[in-house]
This record gives sequence, C-alpha cells and structure tokens, in this order.
Amino acid sequence: MTDIYRRAADAAPPAIEVVDDYRWLEGDNTDPAAMGAVTTEVAAWTDAQNAYTRAVLDTLPGRRALEQRLRPLMEVGSVSAPIVRGGRYFYARRDGSQNQPIIFWRDGYQGIDRVLIDPAAIDPTGLTTVEWISPSNDGRRLAYGTYRAGDENTTLRLRVVDSGADLDLVIPNKVHAAQWLPDDTGFVYQNLRHAADPYSGQILFHRLGTNPEHNPVLFRQFTSDEDAVLATTWGPTATLSRDGRWLVLGYWTDTRSVDLWVADFETYLRTGRLERREVSVGTPGFGAGTVIDGTLYLRTTKGAPRGRLVAAPVDTPGEAFWRDVVPEREDAVIESVDLADGHIVVTWLSRASSVVEVFDLAGVSLGVVRQPGIGTAGVAVEEDRTEAFLSFTSFNHPTTIFRFDVRAPSADLEIWARPPVPVDPATVEVEQVWYPSRDGTRISMFLVHRTGLARSGDHPAWLYGYGGFNISLTPTFSAVRFSWFEDGGVLAIPNLRGGGEYGDDWHAAGMLDRKQNVFDDFAAAAEWLVASGYTSPDRLVVAGGSNGGLLTGALITQRPDLCRAAIVGVPLLDMLRYHHFLMAKYWVPEYGSAGDPAQVDVLAAYSPYHHVVAGTRYPAVLLTAGEHDTRVHALHARKMAAALQERTASDPAEQPVLLWVDREAGHGQGKPLSLRLRDAVDERIFVMWQLGMLGGRDA
Repeated sequence: MTDIYRRAADAAPPAIEVVDDYRWLEGDNTDPAAMGAVTTEVAAWTDAQNAYTRAVLDTLPGRRALEQRLRPLMEVGSVSAPIVRGGRYFYARRDGSQNQPIIFWRDGYQGIDRVLIDPAAIDPTGLTTVEWISPSNDGRRLAYGTYRAGDENTTLRLRVVDSGADLDLVIPNKVHAAQWLPDDTGFVYQNLRHAADPYSGQILFHRLGTNPEHNPVLFRQFTSDEDAVLATTWGPTATLSRDGRWLVLGYWTDTRSVDLWVADFETYLRTGRLERREVSVGTPGFGAGTVIDGTLYLRTTKGAPRGRLVAAPVDTPGEAFWRDVVPEREDAVIESVDLADGHIVVTWLSRASSVVEVFDLAGVSLGVVRQPGIGTAGVAVEEDRTEAFLSFTSFNHPTTIFRFDVRAPSADLEIWARPPVPVDPATVEVEQVWYPSRDGTRISMFLVHRTGLARSGDHPAWLYGYGGFNISLTPTFSAVRFSWFEDGGVLAIPNLRGGGEYGDDWHAAGMLDRKQNVFDDFAAAAEWLVASGYTSPDRLVVAGGSNGGLLTGALITQRPDLCRAAIVGVPLLDMLRYHHFLMAKYWVPEYGSAGDPAQVDVLAAYSPYHHVVAGTRYPAVLLTAGEHDTRVHALHARKMAAALQERTASDPAEQPVLLWVDREAGHGQGKPLSLRLRDAVDERIFVMWQLGMLGGRDA
C-alpha cells in the first residue's frame, strides 16, 4: 500500500482508488484531440520550476570551469558512412562548433567534398536537423527530411544535387525515408495521414511531377472500430526492392511481431491494383526483408528467438516454403542483415558486442570482418556493388568509418573517415562482468574506468540502463566521458532484461508482467558495484532516459537506499495513465494498459509516480523533459517532480528534486550542439555536487 494507490477494500476487482493530487499538471484534458495541452497554470508552474533549477545548477561552484572543460570534448566531430548512388557518395559530417551535421557529397570515392545541405543556412538558430537522406539511383536528386526543435514531425523535400536547389515538392507529416523506383521517376514513402494523429501511419507512392496531395495510399494503419486493438500497435512498414519489382509490406502487431506480405509493384504501376501475397500472418516474431532475383530474403525471429535469415521463392513466399540461409546460433543474436552484390553481410551480437560476417547467397560463410576490437559495428552496403563501409566504435575506440570489400572480409580495413579526438583512448580500460539478479539470472555489464583504478569502495560511479523494446546497449565512444574517467569515475552499463542483447526471449523476459525483472536487474547491478568494491551508495548516480527514465524512476521509489542521485530523462512515470497521451498506445504491447483489468495491478505495482511515499529519504533527482516531445509527454516529469518535492524527507538544500523542461527540444533527437553542451554541463555538475566531487576529492 502507498499513499497514492490502493485497492478499494469493498470493491470487486479490478476497481482501484487512485489519489492523484497532480492530475492538473497533465494540462488540458477536456479536449481529446489536445490531451495534455499546456494550460496557462501549467506553463506558469513550469516556468517557476525551470527558474528554480537554473538558480541551483547555474550557481554551483566550478560550473564555468566545467563548461570550458567539456566544450572541446563536445565539439569532437562526427561523420556517417556514405550512401552510394550513381558513383556519388553522400554522407553527413559535423565539425567543431557546428550545431548540426552538414550533408556533403563527392563525385567518386576520392572526389572533392561539396556541401549539399547546410542546416544552418535553413535555420540559423541551429534547431533544424536533417533526419534522413535518400539519393536517387543516378545520384542526381536527393530526397531529405527535416524537423525543428525536436518535434520529429519530418517534412520531405527534394534537392537537385548539381545545382543545390530544391524542387517544388513538399510532403509533410512525419515522413520516413523515400525508396526510389529504378528509373527515379517516383518513390514509395511512409508518413502520417494526420500529423496530430500518431496512429494514422500509411504507405504511399509519389510520381515526380504530380500533386502529392493526390498520392495513392498503398497500405495504411488499421483504425476502424473493429480493428481497435490493431490501432494500438506500431503500424505499417514497406520495403521496395532495388529493381522496383517487389514491395514487401509489414504490419507490427506488437513490439515483437510483424505480419508480412509481398506485392508485385510493377503490376501495381500498370494496373493500379496492389495484390498482396501472404508471407507470414499471425505468427509471433519479427520479420523484414527484400526480394532479389525472384527470391525473398527475410531476417526473422519467427521460430528463432536469436534470429535467422530465411529465403523463399517470391511466388510461394509463405512460411511453409522458407529455408534457412543463415540459421539461428546458440551463442549470438542476428542484429542486422545487409545485402551487397552477390553477398550477405550479417552483423551478430555476441556478449553484447558486434561481429560482422560475410556469406554468399547460398549461406556459405566467407569470413569475419577484421574489426579493431570488441565494440559496436554497423555496415553500409549497396546491392549493386561489393564496396562496403564499416562504422566501428567502442568505449576506448573513437567512432571510425572503414572501407572494405565484401569479397575479402578478412583483409585489412581502409580508413574512410575518423574525426580527431582530444583524449587518449589508452588511458581507460574496459571489462565485462557478470552478476546475479534477484532471481539468479546472470546479467552482463560493461565497466569502464581509468586504467589501473584500484577498488577502494569509494569511487564515484555512474550506472546507466535502459532495458526495454528489444534495444541493445553496446560499447560506444564518447569523448565527454573521459573527463569523468580522469576524475576517478566508473561507468557501468548493464545489459538488462527487456533489451535485445541476448535475443527475443531476453526482451520478453522484461516486458508486461515481467517488467519488474528489469528493475531487479538494475538494483542488483548497483548492489554488485558496492559489494565488489567499486563504489558506495553515497557515491553512486543512476541514470536513464525514456524507458530508461522509467527504470531510474522505479529504482529510486523501490530502492532509494542504493544511490545518492538520479538522472531521470524524458521519462515515463505515471504508468496508469501513460497510454492516453501522444503516441503511447504503441507501447501497450510492451507495458500493458490500465484499461485492461488483467494488467492494471501489474502496472500499479511498480508505477513510480504512484509509489512516492511521504517521509522517505529520496536521492537528489534531476528530471528532464521536452516541450516538443512527440513520444513521451512532459506531464510524467512534471507530476513526478511535484510528488517528490512534496513528500521527500531529504533536505532540499542538500538533495533537491529539480525539473528542467526544455522549451526548444523534444525527446532529445536533433538537439543542436549548444543545447547538448548545456545539458551535459547540467548533468555533470549536478552529479559532481551530489557525489562530493566539486572539492577535487577524486581529481
């Protein structure tokens, strides 16, 4: 029992009584079309919270010096692997103090770099970002998508590469990347029918030179009353084969499963009729793929929780005709499959790190790509060439783009691009440990710290987690972390259940009525760090964002004794009402819904907002949210901040509850460098203050 949630004693299940003193902080709930719209009262309250947070964080000693220290680390450049079309190479690069990456192109592998899209020229404020690019097959045109201030409401435009001028084409409403016909006369794309309705996903076709308002809909999200259950799922997807002949259609029926069909797109273009052939409908598991030379290739977890690559004739694509090309393995998970000219490139996850292996189309292995070490890899290839690019990063290896040929995977890699970094990667060491969770399940965890760090039991430790939606936490490089390591800090990243590091079963073990496993895994990580002599509860901060914000919210309400401070970023925290706002119905298959009598008690048992108990000594908490967030509503952070501030027994002068609602950001995507630097300084100065580091204790 808590002072917010309790079951009515004289009521038949599932009736419950919920005391929600801060419902008003959700905003305007009178209009279903504008659920949670900010009212004048909420705006004034938020202004006061932001002012309080700035007054605390901006006056902490050493903030200016910390900003000067982090700035050059934040200004480390970034570069993407190129997309190759018609002999032209298109990629994104950000240098120095630039707020957003610039889109470049070059004619030929060793051509001169030329600016194609500079977001600063579009929007000098730095708030506009290019989310994706899609060059035409001849490399003469580039479809691209932009959004502003983190709202992720992407608009498609079309640019002529040689002139740098935009054509008169604008397609709004959260558009996904365009997939071009082979003759570049049109493209398939996905967007929302209505920008304000996140459940109105649809697949359309645009013919160049026609009015996009009349683009035909090929496939759409089910939204009718009889399909009400499907309306809460992730909706439609589509992949057009590079030869333009076949369209593979998918519909996410929950966060783990996709129904699949294939359609002859050339026939559609001639007749206007899109006839779907069933590939897999009603079978649990993920599936995605394309068609090459009459063969459908699918990466799938259907019948294989760690993944496999199957193939079937496109004329008989059903599951009965599937044959394994790359079968499931016991010791690794298929993370991605990419198709090059006559080759298949599979990226495996083994012990939460990447291994890239090349196969021929019959499934015979040609060898493993020689990566620089243990880390995270991504591959960019094209179906018309054997040239490939490997993006590689690790905790102690700066992100680097390598070029290689899939015909010789074991040959030495050639560096395509590696931005310089002002740190020495050799000064830190990485280890992977395993620890038991509450139920005995073994959990892996990466530990990163200064080389030769002794276990004194008193080091500041930063425990970061996620644990949901099949998302894997794998090694990545961040120059900013090196200042943490220099100060004697430890970084710990556990691979919690709910993630994808060990396959679909690992994901399933952390969802719905098994969500508590994730919180137990995280708490066990904190206990292990203390028991193993790395840190103490008074020197530990826990951090996470989005689903990871739910994680940290659960930890501080279930085990407030385990840490001194918490960073709760863009979080889900009111799990009894989350599904009413923005796009959150998509997550019902992952979490459940309080609208379902069978699930309400599960959610109420851990919903962090409903377990803030008066008189409890809570850690210091920094909650963040974005006013333009189209995923997780800012109401969660607002309500949680209010509840914690009212009920904590901790001294607010020593361990405050702070809320920062960013008026120029959303869920975090697309933030300009200037705002990312401010956020990094906010988090670090808050943590250093709470862990006793401002006086140089760990320098």
